Amino acid sequence: MGWLDALLGRTKPVKPNLDALFALPSAAVTLQAATGLVPTGLGSVAFRAAEGGAFAEVESEAKALLGERVEESDDGYGYTWLLVRREPDALSDLVTEVHAVNSTLEGAGFGPSLLCSLVSFAEPGGRRLAVVYLYKRGTFYPFAPLPGQKRDNPLELQARGALEGELPLESDLSRWFPVWGAPGL
Repeated sequence: MGWLDALLGRTKPVKPNLDALFALPSAAVTLQAATGLVPTGLGSVAFRAAEGGAFAEVESEAKALLGERVEESDDGYGYTWLLVRREPDALSDLVTEVHAVNSTLEGAGFGPSLLCSLVSFAEPGGRRLAVVYLYKRGTFYPFAPLPGQKRDNPLELQARGALEGELPLESDLSRWFPVWGAPGL
């Protein structure tokens, strides 16, 4: 970044660190102790599909890695979601597979198409939470949906407190985007 960029307030984009996903299993233990939320065995990756055969081949390769444990869906915003299913106690395997999808797309040059990845948690009382990784920011944030497209802000803040120090958290709360209807949540 040059002095002109600094003067004009421009910043360099953060380089994503996909390996940060591997901190989720240990962070999940802390999250469970603080909130009672446990992994559901569901995780998903959102990306904007590119036109052309090269992208279709890479997407097919990513899905082939996961076999029958993956489901594809599209949302109303132009993003494709790959939902990965595992046993709830196989969080490390789930994270490895979510990482593999991200790495496959990034390695083929489609990193800018990645939006986010999430891993979902729930409690017997019905509260749900996703720990969302923002690809372009290299940070995580909690998202706790309620019926009627409302958010459980106290739970999100409680989760943030529990995950602080465990994961690189997004400090700008305005970037805690809701992922309504995300597969697996």
